[in-house]
Amino acid sequence: MKKLYFITGSQDLYGEETLAHAEKDSKAMTEFLNGRLKDVAAVEFAPIVKTAAEAEKICVKASADEDCIGVIMWMHTFSPAKMWIRALQALKKPMLHLHTQFNEKLPYDSIDMDFMNLNQSAHGDREFGFICTRLGVKREVVVGYYQHEDVIKQIRRFAQAALAVDFGRTMRVAMLGNNMRDVAVTDGDRVESEIKYGWNVNYYGIGDIVEIANSVTESEIDGKMKEYSEKYEMKTDNIAAVREQAKYEVALEKFIERENISAFTDTFQDLHGLNQLPGLAAQNIMAKGIGFGPEGDYKTAALGAVLQKMAEGREGATGFMEDYTYDLTAGDELELAAHMLEVSPVFAASKPEIQVHPLDIGGKSDPARLVFDGVSGEGIAVSMIDMGNRFRLVCAEITLVNQPKPMPKLPVARLMWKLKPDFKTGAAAWIYAGGAHHAVVSTALTAEDIRLFAKMTGTELVVIDGKTDLNSFEQQLEMLDTLAGLKK
Repeated sequence: MKKLYFITGSQDLYGEETLAHAEKDSKAMTEFLNGRLKDVAAVEFAPIVKTAAEAEKICVKASADEDCIGVIMWMHTFSPAKMWIRALQALKKPMLHLHTQFNEKLPYDSIDMDFMNLNQSAHGDREFGFICTRLGVKREVVVGYYQHEDVIKQIRRFAQAALAVDFGRTMRVAMLGNNMRDVAVTDGDRVESEIKYGWNVNYYGIGDIVEIANSVTESEIDGKMKEYSEKYEMKTDNIAAVREQAKYEVALEKFIERENISAFTDTFQDLHGLNQLPGLAAQNIMAKGIGFGPEGDYKTAALGAVLQKMAEGREGATGFMEDYTYDLTAGDELELAAHMLEVSPVFAASKPEIQVHPLDIGGKSDPARLVFDGVSGEGIAVSMIDMGNRFRLVCAEITLVNQPKPMPKLPVARLMWKLKPDFKTGAAAWIYAGGAHHAVVSTALTAEDIRLFAKMTGTELVVIDGKTDLNSFEQQLEMLDTLAGLKK
């Protein structure tokens, strides 16, 4: 199981009695936090740190431990910060600095200097915080009593983000075909993606899937059809087209297992050997936690897999989505998001229908796909773009709404949402930031989750929310461009 190290700072000047007390408190806190977080990651006690050598040793150990996704730092007493310099330079895992103390309330009637020397996190954490800032250490600071629910919620959010970052470090992404011809925003530096995030992105010929599909048995297709009938409404007489998608899904699942793939792309421009563009097949796989990007968009596929990992255990939906068209009714503007085929059924407001319709692009047979109206509620849309010398995340807060009227002639899955703070500002800010027409949409995650991911990975982030002002937003973008230029 993945774990978080709980590291407590002190020093060797207080004597054995004080240090023993600090260790006892630290073990109790570790046990409590483990009980509240063990569904995400185990919290593991680390011996009290008293010297520079001990600090460096535990940080090196955490960095080398494949099961460690991050560390929680807490200064029980005063801990001179120079002893943490080599340790922090060696630390390669995300850090949460927990500014708390063992006691919730002060013992007003009995408080003395012994109590003060033992319980001086207000002192020690400021010293530790300075050296982190001086060294430029990116960390999350959580403030408050460690047993309070708001503090536990923040620590849990950190753990989920750290788990997702760790997942990405060994993630393999398959591009079935290449990027859509002449398209810029969905392309990117695959080598830099692996250097920065660990995403191992490789090209595979569509023939790899065709070869497996040609060996899929009728009984395997029957099994997949049974799954479809249990999960979806069959609204077509063209069962042959649905069975074709079932064959593709069986083939994709075998390929994903064989190559240890967590996310994949395809493109309608490279379907040699397939009769249909994978629609229903891709949709059903996406609902199982596999990231997906159309037209060779590996960044969205990979980001989708990572954010789905981050959202595990939360209510809501997370998956790929594409900006498509607008309802520009003054004062009530809406965006209609959809795709040719590939929208995950996790977004369905009711039981999806399997339908077969022509596809006016790709030159293949009519594909089976899931058709549904989307969920409503608060959410975010996140786009990752390659700026040439760095990656940027664009995160927009949105409100998903029920579609105002039926769309009987639009045979695709779709979502509708309102932009924040208003349509013109939200759309302009997205375009100024260079946000793509592909995004990962989530009703389970918030901008705070994306901020954590960006911090842990050193990724540039801009957020569009209810407070966004275009003048300030453009100034922020100019500043980011200037800083990126200075770092060249």
